[in-house]
Amino acid sequence: MKKEFSKSDKILIAGANGMVGSAICRKLFSKGYKNILKPSRKQLDYLNSIEVRNWFNRKKPNIVVIAAAKVGGILANSSQPTEFLLENTKIQSNIIEASWQLGVKKLIFLGSSCIYPKEADQPIKEEYLLSGPLENTNISYAIAKISGIQLCNSLREQYGFNAMSLMPTNLYGPGDNFDDKNSHVIAGLIQRFYRAKTLSKDSVICWGSGLPMREFLFVDDFGEAVVFALERWDPNSKDAPKDKHGKPLLHLNVGTGKDISIRDLAEKISKIIGFRGNIIWDKDKPDGTAKKLLDVSKINKLGWHSKTSLEDGIKKTIKETDLEKIMNIQNF
Repeated sequence: MKKEFSKSDKILIAGANGMVGSAICRKLFSKGYKNILKPSRKQLDYLNSIEVRNWFNRKKPNIVVIAAAKVGGILANSSQPTEFLLENTKIQSNIIEASWQLGVKKLIFLGSSCIYPKEADQPIKEEYLLSGPLENTNISYAIAKISGIQLCNSLREQYGFNAMSLMPTNLYGPGDNFDDKNSHVIAGLIQRFYRAKTLSKDSVICWGSGLPMREFLFVDDFGEAVVFALERWDPNSKDAPKDKHGKPLLHLNVGTGKDISIRDLAEKISKIIGFRGNIIWDKDKPDGTAKKLLDVSKINKLGWHSKTSLEDGIKKTIKETDLEKIMNIQNF
């Protein structure tokens, strides 16, 4: 397949300093892409449309990947729905619109598996988007992401703008947010069990029943998937994934195709860390969706597959994270 860009093109990774953006940058550098633009929040405020447009006029990126977003776990999503909807809508709309108006050659928008209906059949196919009600605990974030997908699709269909989207499953890895109130599940469990072991606690309290099933993808595997999509995915190609009506799919799922219960995940992490106390499940806290497993057959057929096992990914995350520093910051 003919590449739509070259090693000399300017590639903007919006959110390059976050967990996902950093992984994408590492993969790009490893493949010889050197002209990578990765402005910090101080250098470019994606919430400011005028600032974004002016930056695009000066820097003139050829390729754009949108990894910038306000993210968090169930507690953060439940307590800050307004911020999750407003900030994510502004960030993605500002970047997508500037990219379209200023002639970017290819854009990839990164969504989330939470865009799919709460009661979707498993595994979840791309075609299930907008086929049922969303999960209430992260509905604002999901709606923001859905609007980003639709904006990309509308610009492609109406103006021929080369935009598409990737929907990752739950991501984890080095550079994750380990804050006790705003972390995702793996980072949250790692810091809780590490803290309990360090402070010789007898038990750790975990949210919910532990019964929900979740799929997890190591962030470096996702970084590889993004670069793979930049190089290999052309929705207009005759071999590109299609929906059940034979139309080109403009968003693809990215995951492992395997899931695990939160209870088994907690036990796995506690064992890796070496915590020997009890795990207590607070069933008064929400579980979220009962099961969320992505159908990744379409991107697998294109040639991409995840490589890192869950256990190896957790070990790498712990090894590359300064957990003692995190504990000091949080005053544990």
